[in-house]
Amino acid sequence: MFIVDLFRRTGPVVSFEIFPPKADVPVEKVYDTIEAIADLEPGYVSVTYGAGGSSRDRTVEIASRLHRVYGLNAVAHLTGMSHDVAELDAICTSLLDRGVTNILALRGDRPLEGPDVVKGYPYASELIAHIRSAFPGRFCIAAAAYPEGHVECADGEEDLDHLKEKVEAGADLLISQLFFDNERFHRFRDRLAGRAIDVPLVAGVFPVLNVRQVQRIVSLCGASLPPKFTRMMARYANHPEALAEAGVAYATEQIVDLLASGVDGIHLYTMNRPETTRRIMANIGRLRSVR
Repeated sequence: MFIVDLFRRTGPVVSFEIFPPKADVPVEKVYDTIEAIADLEPGYVSVTYGAGGSSRDRTVEIASRLHRVYGLNAVAHLTGMSHDVAELDAICTSLLDRGVTNILALRGDRPLEGPDVVKGYPYASELIAHIRSAFPGRFCIAAAAYPEGHVECADGEEDLDHLKEKVEAGADLLISQLFFDNERFHRFRDRLAGRAIDVPLVAGVFPVLNVRQVQRIVSLCGASLPPKFTRMMARYANHPEALAEAGVAYATEQIVDLLASGVDGIHLYTMNRPETTRRIMANIGRLRSVR
């Protein structure tokens, strides 16, 4: 089914993100993660894409298995700049052949190695428009949103211009980049309304479990760290188990506030850690049923 329909029937929608293991790790490792969280009944599960399209085949395989074996709605990430048009069409056809009809259309990260060459589309809006043209009515398309603005945009208004282009090109819903300050998300949602961007907006929540994660996140996406978050990090930085416990509590607090504000959905970045995902879902269990 098209996942956008979930937002019309129920709400809020809680979903998960998983990622394919590295090439030297058996793909079965991710299936262990799926086995451990399938009974939590997420609205959908998205499968990420490696930089430069490095995990293309595994993304298609895992998304297909989510659909066929586990009966879960699968969303396959697809990046526009790492494949030429023929390759993009072949991937989309392969997904359709396997029953996967939901795509998260992204520009994509720069390649980890080799030349920085754009093979297909340098903007997600162009990829979305191509999918709509080449496969009319065949896919539900999600796009990325950035509550604090994309790091490559000059300012928030330029970022909203690009977001508007994605929706006008055919994006059915938006899934946000992670953030740690809910007030920034709330203000972002208000700004979307001011731009008449009225597709569902899903909040991406990332449970921090160690200091290195935070350092990497800030370097990649520039997420701001509110005072209560930095106090948590400073207090428990040298106590890994305590920091992981605090990270789960912080993510839970974020989700409780987001649900109370009437958010369309929560997208939990699981980092393939089922035990953390299960704890957070247990914390918010009863809240999911409140309309």
